[in-house]
Amino acid sequence: MERKTYAGDVIRPVGILKEDVLMKSIFFHMQGYRDMPRDFAQRYESVWITPPSDELCDPETAGKYFRWNMEELELADELGFDGLGINEHHQNAYGFPVSPNLMAAILARRESNAAIINLGNTLPLYNPPIRVAEEFALLDCLSGGRLVAGIPVGTPMDTVGCYGLPPTQVRARYYEAHDLIKQAWTRPGPFPFNGRFTKLRYVNPWPKPIQKPHPPIWLAGGGSMETWKFATDNNYAYNFLSFGGPLAAKAMMQGYWDQVERAGLDDNPYRAGFAQMVVVGETDAEAERLYLDHLRNFFAISMHTPPHFAGIPGVMTTDSIRNLVKKNVNLTYKQYENPYETSWKDIVESRRVIGGSPETVADVLEESIRDLRVGHLMFILQIQSMDRELTEYNMRLFAERVMPRIRRIWDDEGHVDHWWPARATTQRKSAGTLEVVA
Repeated sequence: MERKTYAGDVIRPVGILKEDVLMKSIFFHMQGYRDMPRDFAQRYESVWITPPSDELCDPETAGKYFRWNMEELELADELGFDGLGINEHHQNAYGFPVSPNLMAAILARRESNAAIINLGNTLPLYNPPIRVAEEFALLDCLSGGRLVAGIPVGTPMDTVGCYGLPPTQVRARYYEAHDLIKQAWTRPGPFPFNGRFTKLRYVNPWPKPIQKPHPPIWLAGGGSMETWKFATDNNYAYNFLSFGGPLAAKAMMQGYWDQVERAGLDDNPYRAGFAQMVVVGETDAEAERLYLDHLRNFFAISMHTPPHFAGIPGVMTTDSIRNLVKKNVNLTYKQYENPYETSWKDIVESRRVIGGSPETVADVLEESIRDLRVGHLMFILQIQSMDRELTEYNMRLFAERVMPRIRRIWDDEGHVDHWWPARATTQRKSAGTLEVVA
């Protein structure tokens, strides 16, 4: 099947195509502000909530970066990534997409077969949350049924710090919004909804999603046990998002898989996803030369969030806090003592970033994917201060020389990916390749 790029070039499949269920590679864009002062951490309290916009964020420059972000997402589509990932954050220099639905709408109108991974809409922030049901349905219709509907609880920085919600209401609002959205998609309307936070006389969204009974729902978590159980209770995909790398994530992911076992579900790896920063060069030495300063910059600036913002009391339940203490896990962003003196060896051996030649990256990724048992990988290939040219270099090396090596990791287990949009068919090119012709 041929398809066209945004620029009108024709992408034509080459070789023998075969229908397979493959591990999914998702290009996930954090959409950060790329020009931040090197001494940011010495001058400002936090990269999230309080970095002064008038001092640090030039609107003309932000517009340029938004355009670059979209170009990079469109390039990822052309390079054959299975999904294009976006998310929602506010008042945040390392990622300020604000409204992922606006960005998703641009992607949804493209002629493409890549899934749109909207991970997602922070439900407690929407009032009334019927808006999420409507806009996700619009995106599913516009994309022809390629939407993944992500519904995170949200970070304390966004929900409490930026939007002023009472901490103890965050999860209660989340559960109620979820129930409203599910009913809006699956019940014949109009019907009334009488919740604690939302009261609607007539629920009757126009349109409803193409995908029935609704688009695949993915959750995003950072270690809350309630999110693991919510995922298994509803048979949703769970995604662990952190910047700690697979070694640091092992305890949290194992907690999720333990919950899957308690729920009596199978250990299908497509139940789980993971986000990972990756940088690729022709050789290990080239990767260090090209990316080390950008990684130091990222850890010095983007991880500069104080514990009183990241760990606001009342957001996390007692059970989850007890579990973290028991396992000695710290969810606040751990800082290197001096990020600008951190070595390449320290960064890659800790696997906070997986970097090196295509062969090195593929080897480490395969081991990490099997260890965490994940079928959906969200690859962060644009890391804050990286410019457009270097980001594209990283993306192309990854797509052409790493991605083919990790696609078939779960082939021998024969699982079906029940959490992937049925009309996102990028997986079909597994046994062949793609060429772009003018």
